[in-house]
Amino acid sequence: MKKISWMTGSVLTMSILLAGCANVGDRPNGAKDAKPVEFIDSGRYNLPFSDAVQVSATKLLFMSGTIGAEPGSDQLVKGGIEPESRQALDNIKTALGSNGYEMTDVVKCTVMLADIAEWPAFNEVYKTYFSKPYPARSAFGGTQLVYGARLELECIAAK
Repeated sequence: MKKISWMTGSVLTMSILLAGCANVGDRPNGAKDAKPVEFIDSGRYNLPFSDAVQVSATKLLFMSGTIGAEPGSDQLVKGGIEPESRQALDNIKTALGSNGYEMTDVVKCTVMLADIAEWPAFNEVYKTYFSKPYPARSAFGGTQLVYGARLELECIAAK
């Protein structure tokens, strides 16, 4: 395998995920009834995310980061973290739908928050868009997001 020195974490992650899906049509012992997506929840947390999601699907959709901007605009909705969270999730739902996917096809989300203290408020909105089994998820706080957004959310969906 050729090593590329400029590879960033996101590109590296995508490469690893795609490499892992190289033989997704091959199932152990020729099983035809295996589920394409398995949500793994140890029960360690009572939070809206699964510990892991194993995907053996052939169609992965990698979504770019989405902020709480009005459709067709770079203007954020007014009101802070909760309205921005709803709008970002609505934007994701729309993008999924235009590509033949649904919110239930989302297997992984990465949440970037301008202020990690707003994580609980984000979770309350997030739980209205997803239910168990929750997608796997990561969240982190930063100091600045594009257009002064309170959050940016990127997701991976699988069919």
